Amino acid sequence: MVATGLVLGVVLGFVFQRGRFCVTGAFRDVWLSRSTRWLTAFGLAIAVQAVLVQSLLAAGLIKASVPHIAWLGVIGGSFLFGIGIVLAGGCATGTYYRSGEGLIGSWIALIFYALFASVMKYGALKPFNDAVLSQKSDLTTVQGSLGISVWFLVALLVGVVAWALVRQRNRHVAVLAPTSHRTGLAKLLFDRPWSPNATAVVVGVLAAAAYPLSNATGRNSGLGITTPSANIVQFLTTGDPASLDWGVFFVLGLIPGSYIAAKLAGEFRLRAPDARTAVRAVIGGTAMGVGAALAGGCTIGNSLVQTALFSYQGWVAFVFTLLGVGVGARFFITTHRRAGAQPVLLTRDDDLVGAR
Repeated sequence: MVATGLVLGVVLGFVFQRGRFCVTGAFRDVWLSRSTRWLTAFGLAIAVQAVLVQSLLAAGLIKASVPHIAWLGVIGGSFLFGIGIVLAGGCATGTYYRSGEGLIGSWIALIFYALFASVMKYGALKPFNDAVLSQKSDLTTVQGSLGISVWFLVALLVGVVAWALVRQRNRHVAVLAPTSHRTGLAKLLFDRPWSPNATAVVVGVLAAAAYPLSNATGRNSGLGITTPSANIVQFLTTGDPASLDWGVFFVLGLIPGSYIAAKLAGEFRLRAPDARTAVRAVIGGTAMGVGAALAGGCTIGNSLVQTALFSYQGWVAFVFTLLGVGVGARFFITTHRRAGAQPVLLTRDDDLVGAR
């Protein structure tokens, strides 16, 4: 049954690459260009997932783990993660799918992200990580603490997202010209990146589908990237097959899924970073691994999945990751622009993700 994780990973890797689905760009645009186009799309993915997941929970078809929030870890870790993804040029999903496109800088960031997530969870920094995460609150979900139906929160979220979509409806959005003479389904899939909202709906549906697939293996969680990435390192260093759960197979599918999409679209090519970018990828990947371990998740595990459960951890992580990206954008992009220096990781590929 763990093979379903691999299949879902391949499919989502394909979707992430064609949709340029990277939360770094969505959050960074808010600060740099005041654009909420991709932030709204990210909210749409959460809303779609929330409707589906809460329906499945109400029907008793799935189980979902909701953590008690460790305030210090979630706030500090998410803020550090937000800074890290600016330096690395992509969040967890962005780093994985860009690795499949051939960006060697993303390979570097991904290696250090997985390595330091493992160091925090299982290695030399485990005592520090455990000490921070031991300071937990009794709070889990917003609906639980307020004593209200979760459907009130679902309706509120859907309403806010619907309002944002209507507000954007009449705005002009530049469309990239077709890159080939493909026809039919191939033209739809590969001639240009998918629209943000279409991508968001697909991601939301697949994120909900992760629950029954994962539950079938005894893992009561949805999508997750940080712990599975750390478990890959754990398996490589110890050889313990117990590390190879559904989540590991899921993240292992992301890169080949992205590679298939990029190859068929004619977007795959190996691109080596310069020394300065490589150093930033190391620092960014390290900050991502440490931050995500402290926060209990990344932009997927927290900001996408836990938000759909209306957990305090998910929404607090969302806010402080957004703030971390703002600080990172301020100091590592805007400052460099004003000084006339080369901005951090603003390559053509980064612009496809961030400059909406």
